[in-house]
Amino acid sequence: MAKKASKPVPAGMNTLTAQLWFNGNAGKAFEFYQKALGAEPVGPPVLGPDGKAVMHAMLKIGNSSVMMADAWPNTAEAGPKGVATAGLWVYVKDCDALYQRALAAGCEVIMAMDDMFWGDRMGKLKDPFGHCWCIAAHKWDFTPEEMQQRTQDFMSQMQQQ
Repeated sequence: MAKKASKPVPAGMNTLTAQLWFNGNAGKAFEFYQKALGAEPVGPPVLGPDGKAVMHAMLKIGNSSVMMADAWPNTAEAGPKGVATAGLWVYVKDCDALYQRALAAGCEVIMAMDDMFWGDRMGKLKDPFGHCWCIAAHKWDFTPEEMQQRTQDFMSQMQQQ
């Protein structure tokens, strides 16, 4: 028998949870993210009335969930068409290994793995479905003064390019 929920956020979820939209290929993406990112399915995808389109699917990556679905006609959502309007960050201990795993699975390099001025080691990939992923590990904590100097140094380098 159903009972009233004790919290507004479901167990195992975070206050903010991403939902990725796809152009009829959410089922393939569901399988791909397991291979490329080590994502764990929360359950099987729920298919729409046609038995093909994914109405809802959810994966767990680390301690976060990602919902996914195929975009439905006449709604505000759409899957990426050449460019993504948002990106996802995945923080892991060994970012280089996950980056290489995702590359081997079929992701495209947007930004090579490198040490960033803000203290992360990070690389950016685009998956075969058009979504962008930053794979990172936080390596250094800087004082506000160090951060200001590092930001200025980075901006100076950018202007010289």
